[in-house]
Amino acid sequence: MRSGVLLQQGNATNATNATNASAGASGGTTFPELLSQTLGFGPNPDPGLQFLFGLVGAALISVLFLSVVAVAGIWGKRKITAAFTDRIAVNRIGPFGLLIVVADAVRLLSKEVIIPDGADRPGFDIGPMLVPFSAILGFAVIPLGTNLQLADPETGFVFVFAASSLASLGLLLSGYSSNNKYSLLGGLRALAQNLAYEIPLVVTAASVVLFAGTLQMSEVVAVQAEPLFTVAGVSIPSWFAFVNPFAFVLFMISNLAEVGRNPFDTPEAPGELVAGFMTEYSGAYFVLLYLGEFLHIFLGGAIVATLFLGGPAGPVLPGIVWMLIKILAVYLFTQWMRSAIPRIRIDQLIQIGWKGLLVMSFANLVLTAVIVGLIA
Repeated sequence: MRSGVLLQQGNATNATNATNASAGASGGTTFPELLSQTLGFGPNPDPGLQFLFGLVGAALISVLFLSVVAVAGIWGKRKITAAFTDRIAVNRIGPFGLLIVVADAVRLLSKEVIIPDGADRPGFDIGPMLVPFSAILGFAVIPLGTNLQLADPETGFVFVFAASSLASLGLLLSGYSSNNKYSLLGGLRALAQNLAYEIPLVVTAASVVLFAGTLQMSEVVAVQAEPLFTVAGVSIPSWFAFVNPFAFVLFMISNLAEVGRNPFDTPEAPGELVAGFMTEYSGAYFVLLYLGEFLHIFLGGAIVATLFLGGPAGPVLPGIVWMLIKILAVYLFTQWMRSAIPRIRIDQLIQIGWKGLLVMSFANLVLTAVIVGLIA
């Protein structure tokens, strides 16, 4: 059975062979190691150089995704929403309106940061910084292309979810410290929502780990590199979205709630809470929260691509290009939901998470464990 082959590929040797067979897989060498070898320091330089090469890799990955998010968040969001709602989006500043990115950056960063009376200043300052930081930290273990992975620990699966969950603390801090009842309600809603949907998210992802037999992100990608079956000479890859489509659908719904997109955008809920946890923020602090929101959408897309869509694997084009295409496809889906589906009430949101998705995610995990056990 094909699933038996998938299970057997979970060991390191077969994962390495599958990786070498795929042009888009990570190849088992992290970017700092590649940089060290290229500069003649060998694969294991002294700790000081390792730290330096890690900083260089982190800076490159951060610049790449900050640039993509700046365009997608400021320009792309307006264009996509306009296309779905039959309107004309930005088209005046620069070609196709692209320079709106620069105009908005200058406008927002030049505004004064206003501190509300009675605000808890340490929390008010730290909250907006935690949100983008947690998303950027999560990208450290995501295989973005051939030898384009900052770190590849054996527990990378655990690390990426732990890093992304730090955003909940930032949102709660932002809401609580603002000395505003609407902000406090927004922060509490964000925490309740993340608790309700993060458990189904992780449990659903754990079913992928059962199939792959590893927590290492590069090996999860490598397991998906072999063809699942061939139709009319066209090979269908072993993406877990094809192997277990039910888990893929559960993960996509839970991810929508994690990134706060319709119908799960109750923490901001402009009609009820003004802007929720962001109500009292302006200037650079607003930019950090806004940036963090879109970085988490892209991190969610990167996790979806890694666990279910074969990561950076793909024909002809470089791995990083395929990875960006898959991430942008998930981003397009989130914007589609934002334009097409109305917001649900907070009580409905909690019920869907705890009574619906949680039950289905555990059912999926148990069923997956039974199938893997029978195959083994």
